[in-house]
Amino acid sequence: MAAYLRPYTRQLLLVLTISLGATALGLFQPYVSRLLIDRALMPRDMRALAWITALLFGATVLNFVLNILSSYRYVRISAAMLFDLRLALFRHLQTLSPRFYAGNRLGDLMSRLNNDAGEVQRVSADAVLSVLSNIAFLVGAIVMMLWLSWKLFFAGVILIPACVLAFLKYQRKLTALTKTLRERSADLGSFFVESILGMRVVVSLHAGAHEAERFRKRNDSFIDTMLEVQMTSFLTGAVPGTILAVATSTVFLYGGWMIIQGEMTIGTLVAFMAYHTRLLSPVQNLMSLTASLASARVSLARLFELFDTPAEVVEKPGALPLGGILDSIRLESVSLRHDRNAVLNDISLTIPAGSFCAILGPSGTGKSTLADLLTRYLDPDQGRILIDGLDLRDLRLADLRRHVLLVDQSPYLFNATIAENIAWGDPSAQVEQIAAAGRLAGLDELIARLPQGYQTPTGERGMALSVGERQRVALARALIRKPSVLILDEPTSALDTEMEKLVTVNLRQALPDATLIVITHRPALAECADYLITLQGGRAQMREICASR
Repeated sequence: MAAYLRPYTRQLLLVLTISLGATALGLFQPYVSRLLIDRALMPRDMRALAWITALLFGATVLNFVLNILSSYRYVRISAAMLFDLRLALFRHLQTLSPRFYAGNRLGDLMSRLNNDAGEVQRVSADAVLSVLSNIAFLVGAIVMMLWLSWKLFFAGVILIPACVLAFLKYQRKLTALTKTLRERSADLGSFFVESILGMRVVVSLHAGAHEAERFRKRNDSFIDTMLEVQMTSFLTGAVPGTILAVATSTVFLYGGWMIIQGEMTIGTLVAFMAYHTRLLSPVQNLMSLTASLASARVSLARLFELFDTPAEVVEKPGALPLGGILDSIRLESVSLRHDRNAVLNDISLTIPAGSFCAILGPSGTGKSTLADLLTRYLDPDQGRILIDGLDLRDLRLADLRRHVLLVDQSPYLFNATIAENIAWGDPSAQVEQIAAAGRLAGLDELIARLPQGYQTPTGERGMALSVGERQRVALARALIRKPSVLILDEPTSALDTEMEKLVTVNLRQALPDATLIVITHRPALAECADYLITLQGGRAQMREICASR
């Protein structure tokens, strides 16, 4: 966490200073009770009573003001710091490859980003400053108690070691259980995400009872772990608290004997008891915070597990700029494996700039993987991919992603309007540019029958639109960027033949100088291509269909 604390060091030191000032005033107040009894009440001195009362009132008010100020400032700092942490994690997730997301549950990722980060922020705002102030008060109270009566102090703390041992025992158990509880919660989140996304399948198979049983089992596991956490949390505070209560009784007994023997004044015992009573308070507060701190510790560990996941694709220091594609895209002996299985094996081919290239092949032959390599979502295990003679690994990622754009077979639309989705990659796009891109993508008929036109909401994941309509919106989103290379993965699979031909013609017109690479099973698109690449058994064959423009 040092990297996220460092920018706020000065502000945190100021807050800590204010908090220590408030703690010092809190430590001063019990001592005033000694003055009140020994200098005002016992001698019956009204003047002393007045100034001691005024002193107590002033210290109380100032303590309140300093506590409010330190808490307010700390909450602001902790919120800013945790925003930096969450943003850094969000940016790190953007660097991870498709293989990472294929191997991790969406519900678990959401749980870490939302629940775990939120738990860290809650605890850091509510608990950390409390821990520091309670520790400072604990140390100060011990010093004052030793000063008032070292004999009485040792009589009162003789049971503290047993208290600490009990505390540590239950704390370790609580930390382990909290981690398990987080995992059970993530299981529930993943179940809900999976079930909601597959709701059509659940309904069509009449599998509601089966899903309810799956939910019951996961919920029962979560509840059992939660109850165990609750019981352990209770014991973490109750057992040490009971031991400390016995210590308080010992102080009463021994302190009363010292007064009877004339070794201590009543005011000193009252002050000592005030410190001892307040000594229990920070200890109990620290114990009650154990559950929160254990939870935050587990949450931090889960967050940093994601940070520790290395990005497969990393930009080199001093990466070269890419201004455009003038010559060709060339693959030299490119191989890639997934889970020890060869997907692409020693592929070498050249795609001339400005050409229209179609990639065909059965499912599972690596067509989409080849698209991921060209956009550098993945790097090849062997070989290299060159653009105008430059290795993709030597280029700036931002430039590469700006000039080489991929439209997936199942495009994702955000819960926004059609216009906002088209302009997602270019927020400065004007209405005319959005409409022009939509027209080239074949959206005119759809827009004409929608009362709100381009301002029509697409719904969650674009579900208010059909699959074909979502594909056309995604195509318009790509066209408005005017990339040098446009890779389309089954871009017209949900379109009829007439609309497919319209989109194909419009692509040529919209991007006359761009390199178009289309992954398709549709003959109409393949027939329009200049080059045809066929993938089979991890190998590639390329042939020219017509003269490249």
